[in-house]
Amino acid sequence: MKKKQKTKKMKKEKAQELVSPKGMRDIMNEEYYNFQGFFEKAQEVAVYYGFKPIETPILENEEIFTSGIGAGTDIVDKEMYTFRTKGGDHLALRPEHTGALMRAYIEHGMQNMPQPVMFYQYGPVFRHDKPQRGRYRQLWQFDLDALGSEKSIMDALVIKVGMNILEEAGAENLSVNINSIGDKECRNGYIRELTNYYRKHVNSLGIVDRARLKTNPLRILDSKEEKTQEINENAPDSISFLCASCKKHFKEVLEYLEEMDINYTINKNLVRGLSYYTRTVFEIIEEQGEEKKSVPLSLAGGGRYDYLARQIGGKKDVPAVGFSIGVDRVISAPWYKKLSPRIIKKPKIYFIQLGAEAKLKSLNIIDILRKAHIPIAQALSKDSLGSQLAIAEKLNIPYVLIFGVKEAIDNSVIIRDMSNHSQDTVKLNKLLEYLKELK
Repeated sequence: MKKKQKTKKMKKEKAQELVSPKGMRDIMNEEYYNFQGFFEKAQEVAVYYGFKPIETPILENEEIFTSGIGAGTDIVDKEMYTFRTKGGDHLALRPEHTGALMRAYIEHGMQNMPQPVMFYQYGPVFRHDKPQRGRYRQLWQFDLDALGSEKSIMDALVIKVGMNILEEAGAENLSVNINSIGDKECRNGYIRELTNYYRKHVNSLGIVDRARLKTNPLRILDSKEEKTQEINENAPDSISFLCASCKKHFKEVLEYLEEMDINYTINKNLVRGLSYYTRTVFEIIEEQGEEKKSVPLSLAGGGRYDYLARQIGGKKDVPAVGFSIGVDRVISAPWYKKLSPRIIKKPKIYFIQLGAEAKLKSLNIIDILRKAHIPIAQALSKDSLGSQLAIAEKLNIPYVLIFGVKEAIDNSVIIRDMSNHSQDTVKLNKLLEYLKELK
């Protein structure tokens, strides 16, 4: 008896091991179509504005991210999946798309193309973050980027396109949190002032923020520690330290937003979590409303990264701006429209086959319908008429196409109207013509 119980326990433990890795999950059924529908909508909007597709490898050389994203960031310090190959290469699962895109820009000589070059990309990224509701270790992002222009209108363009994508997915009450963190001409002065300010409050900073004071003081502005957030309220703001060129650039971006009636708030503590940002940084947020006490939900974020090219090993700076949408967060939002991908069309016909001879020829009949772009549903593994009709009724499909042994011999099919159970026998060579007449 004890041996049987032990065997059952071992089988149960073995079955429990067959799960996806922590923080990762299978995407299937309606959820899969929700993701695909969002991507098609985002792609449609992006293409309209002139963005072209690119897909970079899921694996990149580790240095692309450590040199670009920078020390003192959560991604580099704690969240990257890295490994060494048998050949001794140090690779990383991409934690974001931007570094890989800039590497592709340099590698393929895109600086010799008419500028700017504008891309969209979509796919999974990987971060060893603490899993929680709506946050995964394999997450999906949709990115838009314009490389090769320092013009302020490009900043406004990516913000506008991001707003359009989210609104057409169902988001309402969107606004933009925006800031400018300057460039190499003026940022050093700001960082010195910020560092001096935090040193005065060092005893009130948590362990993580004290470490950031040495490696990346800007990241303290993005701290989640309650005490640090109180200190940040009186921290020096970057806008006060902007040089004339950065002030002009930021002023122009805001003017574009105002002209497009995009609501925005200047957030002096907004720096974004990556070290490569310069000048404009922004987040597109969903205002929760006064009746809801929860903080605004960030749906997308990005900014300008004019020095990233040189940071990852390029010979010169490349002005660039872009943003990323957190697709998992959009898909799980109550307002998401559950956009259907184009391949999903409600079936007009349910295909029923009866008998070995009919089953043998069934795939040829289905292919005729496919080539005519007539959506169908079927259960080819079923054999009885009753079971197949029951599925058609459950799916509420208006017509069934019955293909039995007699029809296989006569090269015909039976079309039954499920609303009144009337039916016609139609020769295969007249089938498409007949179906076109159906309402």
